[in-house]
Amino acid sequence: MSYYKIFGFQKEPFSTSPDPDFFYLSKAHDAALTNILIELRLKRGLGVILGDVGTGKTTLSRKLIQELKNREDCLFHMILDPSFDDPVLFLSCISKNFGIPITDNMSILSLREALERFLFQKAVVEGKTVILIVDEAQKLSESSLENLRVLLNYETNEFKLLQLVLLGQLELQSKIKEIANFFDRISYKGKLEALDFKEMKEMIFFRIKQAGYESDMNIFLEDALYCIYEATGGHPRQVTMLCHRALKTLLFKNKLVVDSQVIEELIQEDVKTGWQRTSPLLQKSSY
Repeated sequence: MSYYKIFGFQKEPFSTSPDPDFFYLSKAHDAALTNILIELRLKRGLGVILGDVGTGKTTLSRKLIQELKNREDCLFHMILDPSFDDPVLFLSCISKNFGIPITDNMSILSLREALERFLFQKAVVEGKTVILIVDEAQKLSESSLENLRVLLNYETNEFKLLQLVLLGQLELQSKIKEIANFFDRISYKGKLEALDFKEMKEMIFFRIKQAGYESDMNIFLEDALYCIYEATGGHPRQVTMLCHRALKTLLFKNKLVVDSQVIEELIQEDVKTGWQRTSPLLQKSSY
């Protein structure tokens, strides 16, 4: 039997996989998702969402895809790792993923022309919204950003043929700022922040409920929640990982609830073994 079923869960409540069904919409996450969906519907072209490590960018992208799957007028693809030094390989990757027939040794110009014909056919003739989502966008090279800028130039009098969504860490901002004619094309600029204490608490209980927990007993006591927030600074990924470890500790120690002692022991264990985080992400926060 899986450990989580022992506690009355139907699914693992604190998996770090980007399952959109377990995605808690904080105010910042909800605003980012809503704004991006509006921009896509209006075909404005380029939206950028920034966020520090572990703030939920990848899960947000999966939630966006879940929303787009319900729309028959959308044609979309997602690039998970845009680390291409060769611009030909980058454009070839985009073309192949959209099912555009290409041949070996095509030039950048030929690839751009093939993409332009494809975008015109889908967006203008067939009335589709063609969307490219790029996760880990801080890995985009200067040449890749330049090629994306060129693709954003393809438009009618009313709308852009390609809708581009970039999700990346904070260093993406400085990269984009260095390319003025790319920066000027951004229609929506969003930023994901760490959760405050109230949002972190809501996220934990939201995930517990989503996992099928039906007992009236709170499995995480209030004092434990304060300790979790102090240890993680409200960064969703770190909260999720610490909560997962806390549940395993209950199993090992035959306890029923997570209290502050459980969390403090886990933190001290990390300190003792040298695995504590030294990043400012986890410096003491006020609540």
